Amino acid sequence: MTKNKNKVINLHEPHFKGNELKYLKDCIKSTWVSTSGKYINKFENKIAKFTRVNNAIYCINGTHALQICLNVCGVSRDDEVIVPTLTFVAPINAVSYNNAKPVFMDCDDNYNIDHFKKIIEASSDITKSSINRKTIASHRVISDHLRASSFLIAEGILPSNEGRGYVLRRIMRRGMRHAHSLGSKSPVFYKLFNVLLSEMKNSYPELETGKDLIVETLRNEEEKFSSLLERGMKILDENLNKVKDNTLPGSVAFKLYDTYGFPLDLTADILRIKNIQVDNVAFEKEMEKSKALARANWKGSGDKSVEEKWFKIREELSPTEFLGYEFDKAEGVVLKISKNNKFVDSANNGDEIEIITNQTPFYGESGGQVGDQGIIFNSNCKINITDTQKKMGDLFVHIGKIKKGSIKIGQNVNLEIDVQKRNNSKANHSATHLLHESLRRTLGKHVTQKGSLVSPERLRFDFSHNKPIEKEEMLKINKIVNKIVEGSTEVQTRIMTPKEAIKMGALALFGEKYGEEVRVVFMGKESNSFFSTELCGGTHVKNTKEVGKFKVINQSSIASGVRRVEALRDKQLMEYEKSQQQDKSSKEKTTKEQLEKTKKELLNYKVEPDFDENKDLVENLKNLNKQLEKIKIQNVIKDKNKNKIQDKKIGNFTVRQQILSDFPPKELRSVIDQGKKDIKKGIVISISTFEEKVGVAIGVSNDLVSKYDAVELVKIASEILGGKGGGGRKDFAQAGGANKEKIEKAFKAITDKIS
Repeated sequence: MTKNKNKVINLHEPHFKGNELKYLKDCIKSTWVSTSGKYINKFENKIAKFTRVNNAIYCINGTHALQICLNVCGVSRDDEVIVPTLTFVAPINAVSYNNAKPVFMDCDDNYNIDHFKKIIEASSDITKSSINRKTIASHRVISDHLRASSFLIAEGILPSNEGRGYVLRRIMRRGMRHAHSLGSKSPVFYKLFNVLLSEMKNSYPELETGKDLIVETLRNEEEKFSSLLERGMKILDENLNKVKDNTLPGSVAFKLYDTYGFPLDLTADILRIKNIQVDNVAFEKEMEKSKALARANWKGSGDKSVEEKWFKIREELSPTEFLGYEFDKAEGVVLKISKNNKFVDSANNGDEIEIITNQTPFYGESGGQVGDQGIIFNSNCKINITDTQKKMGDLFVHIGKIKKGSIKIGQNVNLEIDVQKRNNSKANHSATHLLHESLRRTLGKHVTQKGSLVSPERLRFDFSHNKPIEKEEMLKINKIVNKIVEGSTEVQTRIMTPKEAIKMGALALFGEKYGEEVRVVFMGKESNSFFSTELCGGTHVKNTKEVGKFKVINQSSIASGVRRVEALRDKQLMEYEKSQQQDKSSKEKTTKEQLEKTKKELLNYKVEPDFDENKDLVENLKNLNKQLEKIKIQNVIKDKNKNKIQDKKIGNFTVRQQILSDFPPKELRSVIDQGKKDIKKGIVISISTFEEKVGVAIGVSNDLVSKYDAVELVKIASEILGGKGGGGRKDFAQAGGANKEKIEKAFKAITDKIS
């Protein structure tokens, strides 16, 4: 950087203004000046650390670096690599060194390439908007933002209000806004996707793999945004009178962002055609206020992240060797001990510690499966392990408490997992694989895993789907899983490359990064294939029968387009169903008792209970309660001590004042209707008392609604009776209150208003 921003530093001229000479002298002294030496090693280590990768390679020139990058990307003999027409010879050499063919892109506009031209033409057809000077920018935005959105969804990112999901939502909404500006009132993006797919699936096969999810996500997001856009545009139009000096107040822009999901750049984009800008400074102030409020309301522990310590240790130690696929117990050597977030050489009885060994049978939490529990011990100590975490991808950290003796770095120890808990975790993990495939076969191929929790006690599975699972669908899902379980087929695992696995039909988690080799799990034999094939590093049963009886017990929505199911299996399911049956029996007993009580009450009123033996108990109880309530209401209306009516003549119509004791306010509508029939022309004011509440309802006959408004009148009563407002129509309105002693005052106030 230079203080003078206008100063030009030519690429072809040397520019030495720092410690270059000092470093050069150090290199010459070391006798290494190109391929090795401390500065090269230092540079590689710092770059690797900064980018959080295992290794970085220094290259003597850019040509070699490009060749390595192309090689890493899988570019090989006869592949075609697009390069700009105006370039140096070096990039072309890099392509040639990989035996690939450079294809010169003789185009000065990105949107003139074949892919974009076809999408733009399709955009014109679907929106019924011709391509001209006024519309071309919108068509280009649509095509470019469709491509970006589809790629992101294919990588497992879904629209949300935070993080990368919010970036995706912003991209989608900007493109969708331009579709709307072209006059399109229905979703466009999902209709265009097939054009993008046909153009780019060979170069980006993930589009084909995730097409169902992509289409579903595009359609749902655009449908939701359409209604938001209309409301937001209305708010924007209503606030244009606040524009001063061609600038929209930041508070308005923030309201659009906070309430209607309008990103600032979208608002600015809409206003740009009106030659109006946004007060960005004021917007940022509103944003900071919102963040400050969120921070103030957040109750955190205040602890700082401790992950950095594991990063340092990972540079020192080799990966922990995991033996848990084959063994429940093993021997190991203590490499590191951490206590109170500090590494120590030893720990004693009662200390809570984290311990790393060279190898372990303990599974470290990952892929949704919780970490193993168990014991670590030798002749000097015993450590109860309550959890195992995987740090930096391959360091297995055992978390526990020393129950006896002491432990030191370098000591040999025995490691034994809790086999029963592991077996339950394995079975639940295998069940999630079967559940995943069952969901896909029942709900559609758009279903992909978005998260999971696999513990010894239960399993939870999150997946992409935009609506609740229907009852019949749920029955089918459970049936499919149990059929595979009952098939009692061997579960197979193989090690292969990611490409080989995906070619075989293996499901990979979108967004996950896989190494050169992956573990593939095959379950449920089906003719010449498997029911489920997934990339997975977790532990699994050896035979599907070990899963036991399976059932989804709950479903819920956890985010836009993401649902969650919870399931149980085997003994946990048996205990759950037993508990459910007990609850059912208890509720049934209570219902029967309530039924008998209600029957007796009806008989006391000399009314025959309306009971149907063919209906269930709950429905019968509901009907009997309605019958009882109706009888009570009729008795109140008939009882002149509980139903006091006073009719007054005002001009040529009648005003009825009515007080009902022990009368539910929700039933006042029928009283008002009957009162209006009785008086023909007039206003009925009915006030009821029930328990500690007061209800008021007012009815106005049709020939008086032009002069009197029931809503206005009921609000007068509500205020006096200690209620809040009220609502309804001109001919009928209702409100509530709490002050029984002010009923007469309420009548007088309304009558005075009428008079």
